[in-house]
Amino acid sequence: MKATKFQFFLPIVVALALILSACGGAAAPTAQPAAQSQTEAQAQPAGGDDLKGTITISGAFALYPMMQRWAEEFQKVHPKVQFDISAGGAGKGMTDTLAGAVDIGMISRSITPEEEAKGAFWVPVTKDAVLPIVNAKNPVLQDLLAKGVTKETFEKIYITGEITNWGQAVGRPEVVDAINVYTRSDAAGAPDIWAKYLDKKQEDLKGLGVFGDPGLLDAVIKDPLGIGFNNLSYAYDNASGLPVNGAVVVPIDANENGKADPEEVLDTKPKADEAVKNGTYPSPPARLENLATKGKPSPLVLAFINWILNEGQQYVGEAGYVPLTPDQLKEAIQKLNQ
Repeated sequence: MKATKFQFFLPIVVALALILSACGGAAAPTAQPAAQSQTEAQAQPAGGDDLKGTITISGAFALYPMMQRWAEEFQKVHPKVQFDISAGGAGKGMTDTLAGAVDIGMISRSITPEEEAKGAFWVPVTKDAVLPIVNAKNPVLQDLLAKGVTKETFEKIYITGEITNWGQAVGRPEVVDAINVYTRSDAAGAPDIWAKYLDKKQEDLKGLGVFGDPGLLDAVIKDPLGIGFNNLSYAYDNASGLPVNGAVVVPIDANENGKADPEEVLDTKPKADEAVKNGTYPSPPARLENLATKGKPSPLVLAFINWILNEGQQYVGEAGYVPLTPDQLKEAIQKLNQ
């Protein structure tokens, strides 16, 4: 049977129609959803799953363990956010922050008016305290635990140098073992707040300078005649709740009645936490721990600090720190977001 011209061209016409239809139909649907997706992504609020980038942090040894925990938990929610965290003292944290070398400074002391004038913006994130420590083999340990030590005695050890042996410290002339005084060599929050307790500045503290919280703790543990001070999170073993092996937390005789009252004997971490929380422990050396940025935080840093003041507070007690009060939290959140 002979094919007609119509029969010959019909398959070609149909094929061309199908190709044109496919090309024309694919263009519009693919372009439109892509545009909508981009718009929706731009509309995502700060703190959504789209958070990504690196947050750099330096500063106080006092806040370092807590910051490590916060970063770990934040990454579980926002896995595209990376952290670079280093400890070097509050002074380094502030210097790095004001120089723009890091996004956040961990500052375990008050921020000065001069630092604020240079652009330091800050909010408190937790509470801590500095505690006096001695070696567990101290020759007058039982006297120290029974009587405590007054502010005046600490002043004569750390500021004026009038008390030079352990017998003088507890009123036992027959004991002549020298007091080996240790302080911090780095500009940091712990020596700053300890000096403020004694109405002085860090540079007024006598003693052999040792770098960092771990270094100062180690120096006292190795010296039966040593005395020093440590942040609460370093003075105690978080697992056992007892002072770190080899060290003893000295009671501060805050009411100066000549004895260490039960609420002044901080022989476990829970007791120390409660004393700092309820104000039984003097302030200073109890103090707020702060985070500082140069100017208002960037969106990524803002999202992280907001998370710390909200969801992140649940980890404060677990990590060995003292939570802020509801009023302190409310004030911090308002300041951060105003």
